[in-house]
Amino acid sequence: MLIDTDLTDVPVLVVGPSGALPPVVRRYSRAGAVVTTAASSDAVTPQACAGVRLGVLVGPAVTWSAAREVLAATCVVVSETLGAESPSGGRVVLVGAGPGGLELLTLAGVRALAEADVVLTDRLAEVGDVAALAPGAEVIDVGKRPGHHAVPQAEIERIMVERAQAGLVVVRLKGGDPYVFGRGGEEVLAAVEAGLPVTVVPGVTSAVGVPGAAGIPVTHRGVSHVFTVVSGHVPLEPHQAASLATLGGTVVFLMGMHNLVPITTALVRAGLAPDTPAAVVERGFTPDQRSIVGTVDTLADLASRERAASPAVIVVGDVVRQSDVWARRAGAERRAGVSPAMGAVG
Repeated sequence: MLIDTDLTDVPVLVVGPSGALPPVVRRYSRAGAVVTTAASSDAVTPQACAGVRLGVLVGPAVTWSAAREVLAATCVVVSETLGAESPSGGRVVLVGAGPGGLELLTLAGVRALAEADVVLTDRLAEVGDVAALAPGAEVIDVGKRPGHHAVPQAEIERIMVERAQAGLVVVRLKGGDPYVFGRGGEEVLAAVEAGLPVTVVPGVTSAVGVPGAAGIPVTHRGVSHVFTVVSGHVPLEPHQAASLATLGGTVVFLMGMHNLVPITTALVRAGLAPDTPAAVVERGFTPDQRSIVGTVDTLADLASRERAASPAVIVVGDVVRQSDVWARRAGAERRAGVSPAMGAVG
């Protein structure tokens, strides 16, 4: 439960089994409350309730009628049910941060961060001040960069499991969506194998969000009724390129800038028309967002000339023509009397 009320200096009594109390105490303490606890019904006495303004019954304590009666005589009473908990009280939450910016983080993601004791954050999880979203939490940067994994995946999973087994709420904050090339499945499996409860909060994937930020719809009536998301981490095999060229529609490549030349070359060799529109959208949802538009045959040269770099999304397909970027470049080049090779627009 996210506490979004200022409870500064408000006396709060949290009542329930001792193993269920720590996460509730943390939430109310972060909201500014002065928290005391009672781990049994017998501990809820008029003396313990003196001066208390809010009583919180946690889990089984909602059935402790004697405790509720004593609390109700002195303060407002609320109840909190328990979700799945591990024996230690710890749990893991994978949160998709979206393609960039706090505004694209879901409300469920905000709530999860507010309850976190530990946040393992990625380089691409750009949501601003993580410490402010997760007050009092330990924030650990485990971000990977192209060709440089400062914290190996196995170590990320070890830290995640270790902290949760110690009774902490661990949020794994990931760029985009955890299940779209985010290794979310591996991290869920690590938590499950350790006997920890784990939940996944979806995020807006950059495969859809970043092209959209550049005005490129991945589907469009009468233009494309299918889109394929491909990891550009490794070059396309000939049979993969042939399948994509035959399927048509829109192809979105993530993590593919270092393989842009072999990717576009493979598509043309597989039979995709060289004049198929294509785009690179750099640094989506940031003030430095820039789009480079051309064709599958010219895009690699244009991107090299403009020194395009990661993070970027590559889009191939006729939907690129729907963007304002394409229209502006095409109009400018027609007025200049040159062929529409396209180029960069910020």
